[in-house]
Amino acid sequence: MFKKVLIANRGEIALRVIRACHELDIETVAVYSEADRECLHVRFADDDVCIGPPPSRLSYLRIPSIIAAAELTGADAIHPGYGFLAESPAFAETCEASGITFIGPTAEQIRRMGDKATARELVASLDIPVVPGSDGAIHDPDEALKVAKDIGFPVIIKASAGGGGKGMRVAQEPAAFAQAFQLARNEALAAFGSADVYVEKFLERPRHIEIQVMGDRHGRVMHVCERDCSVQRRHQKLIEVAPSPVVDQELRERMGACAVRATQHIGYVGAGTVEFLLDETGHFYFMEMNTRIQVEHPVTEMVTNFDLVKEQIRVAAGEPIMLNLSGNRLRGHAIECRVNAEDPYRNFQPSPGTITAYHPPGGPGVRVDTHVYAGYTVPPYYDSLLAKLIVHGNTRQEALSRMRHALDSFIIEGVTTTIPFLRRVIAHPDFESGQVDTKFLERETGLFKPAA
Repeated sequence: MFKKVLIANRGEIALRVIRACHELDIETVAVYSEADRECLHVRFADDDVCIGPPPSRLSYLRIPSIIAAAELTGADAIHPGYGFLAESPAFAETCEASGITFIGPTAEQIRRMGDKATARELVASLDIPVVPGSDGAIHDPDEALKVAKDIGFPVIIKASAGGGGKGMRVAQEPAAFAQAFQLARNEALAAFGSADVYVEKFLERPRHIEIQVMGDRHGRVMHVCERDCSVQRRHQKLIEVAPSPVVDQELRERMGACAVRATQHIGYVGAGTVEFLLDETGHFYFMEMNTRIQVEHPVTEMVTNFDLVKEQIRVAAGEPIMLNLSGNRLRGHAIECRVNAEDPYRNFQPSPGTITAYHPPGGPGVRVDTHVYAGYTVPPYYDSLLAKLIVHGNTRQEALSRMRHALDSFIIEGVTTTIPFLRRVIAHPDFESGQVDTKFLERETGLFKPAA
């Protein structure tokens, strides 16, 4: 097992990894920018190193600074969390060249599955259904338009190296395609350093279902269960549930088998998520793979009673997977709400500032993953996520009830948050009945207006 792990991240995920390491009796190193000097992950780590000024390109994205911090503190492994360098093959390669274990898949596995266009080609070769689209990245707009016409409008243009809803544009008709294509390329280049995009058929009302996978260095790859991430705004997930209210055991096994087949083909090691779109007829299509731990991993932990982050660390150290799920052994239902420092009634405008009062909810089946506290200043430089509120219930109705009460008792003052908006979404009849898809929030525009 590792002696010391450096966490190349910040916020709640850095704290989450620190807790997992401490349970495994591993020392931890926090890295931080000058804006994060008062962050809790700095306080709770065994060691800490400042790696640069506030902008992430000068701190959390600077590979030489992070490697230097690991060497300075004697860390023998690095956990990247999610975001920042978590899906950077260059970072994984640099860790290996420096004699430091990267807690995640290999650089080649990240490269093959992290590039969306390449991953599509790979899974299609394994007879896994994919959304009709281009064979790989397309650079020429005229060629891209021809592909779009062949598969039929509407289409969506996606960044090959994308994620988090960035570098995506929908074209409803040929006349709108050229502008959407260029906007997607521009945003992809700015967000990921690559302008490569591909074209897919745009499914009108799909559900977003993702399968959690885990692989070890002994050749075993398994899936844990699915998460339903259909409540989204502009491809950004807001609420996640496990299990999905529309996935039965037979469909779970078929989707899980496809996820395992894809990851086993490349000898995948570590935690990852294979994402699918599920249409109204029950057909599913591979969308992409995330080669890292997900923001929404806690809902899977709640319904399996298993620590995915600790398993990540164990697997990276060469130990076999401990988790053994046979048949339908999920326990109850879990829901996660992402609480952001944003104003949902002003187009989700970020709301940095100092938190003047903070009181998290509690009680049976309630979990809060957060890095904030009363007096903490939310910086304007990073993602606006303040906390993840996760609840578990023996039934979906019990989980819904707990989430409603937890949101009602969650106090964060000093900055504007999405808590009131999330409360309204949770209470919506379509969400309560589980009848939502990725276009749910686009249809329910009234949710974006302040309550009377």
